[in-house]
Amino acid sequence: MSLRSTLKRSLKNLFLVLVFPLFALYWLLSKGGRSDGIFQSFSQFLSLFPGKTGIYLRAAFYRLACPGTSDDISIGFLTVFSHRNTTIQSGVYIGPQCNIGKCTIEENTLLGSGVHVLSGSRQHEFDSSVVPIQQQGGRFEKISIGSDCWLGNTAVVMASMATKTIVAAGSVVTKEFTEGDILAGNPAKPLRNRLHTPSVEQVEGFLHDK
Repeated sequence: MSLRSTLKRSLKNLFLVLVFPLFALYWLLSKGGRSDGIFQSFSQFLSLFPGKTGIYLRAAFYRLACPGTSDDISIGFLTVFSHRNTTIQSGVYIGPQCNIGKCTIEENTLLGSGVHVLSGSRQHEFDSSVVPIQQQGGRFEKISIGSDCWLGNTAVVMASMATKTIVAAGSVVTKEFTEGDILAGNPAKPLRNRLHTPSVEQVEGFLHDK
């Protein structure tokens, strides 16, 4: 292990120690019920710390609080998590001002600024036109975002995403697609697949358009 890696690991361990009293307070308060509500309040508080200090604090807290979460992650300023049952794996970057619902984000995936990852697409039922929507209930689903994905700024995701998927900025993903798809639009549709070698006709058509 290089000197830089050793120093970085030591710094992360230091922040784990520093944030432990805050985690212990969260753990005690959550025993009274409304665990996700308490968790979201702590997440909002931690989102307010700027710069590298905030990144290390958030990584340490989520490492302790969220199941299977690594502290080798970068969570941006003003990014809030809604559910404790969220797993963030090593190498994940989440930009500022994101809202992260119940999900698993796998290794080396990148989320731009203002991305919203919802806890599935059925959080609010609306089948009845008589009962107010807020009284009809819904359900939270833990969706999965595969490894080596890239979600552009302000994208909205409400369905699981396969490995190596790319989502264009501002797109809304409402259903699952194939590994390596490049998605764009509202609702998002595949433009092409980054894992497929383009045919001669596709290359010639691209050059002709240029």
